[in-house]
Amino acid sequence: MVSIGLFYGTQTGNTQTAAETLQAEFGGDSIIELIEISQAELSEFEKYPAIIIGCPTWNVGQLQDDWDSFFEQLDEIDFSGKKVAYFGEGDQVDYADSFQDAMGILEEKITEQGGETVGYWSTEGYDFTESKAIRDGKFVGLALDEDNQPELSDNRIKAWVAQLKQELKV
Repeated sequence: MVSIGLFYGTQTGNTQTAAETLQAEFGGDSIIELIEISQAELSEFEKYPAIIIGCPTWNVGQLQDDWDSFFEQLDEIDFSGKKVAYFGEGDQVDYADSFQDAMGILEEKITEQGGETVGYWSTEGYDFTESKAIRDGKFVGLALDEDNQPELSDNRIKAWVAQLKQELKV
């Protein structure tokens, strides 16, 4: 039975690739269903007790286009009782002042709607100046940087999935 809905938006394909890797690492489509946010219906969020949100930070601290278009609709979703994990793609070198901002913007909105954030991730191993995705010294979710640290993504995903499996009891 599918117990996790993974909603993602992608601009260059990196977030989709990460979503597919996460799905495989969790055990496939019998556990995680992938939903492109551009194709998502509000009612789909209700189907899952656990949700993973994937969004790259685009330009200078902005949401990816499809998430930007969907953002206001998040106000219509009751996330109460749902555990929500986040991951994002970003560029910590060229956009050091807004690294992973999109992840933080979405986490703040979904928390306001009752979502419980899981999957916090250490900031160790990253070199950035500022981020809206930091809470209590950690990222609100998995921070990936295919531009500057692509060799670290697979191991980061494996470690994060192991952490989430415990937190979500999957």
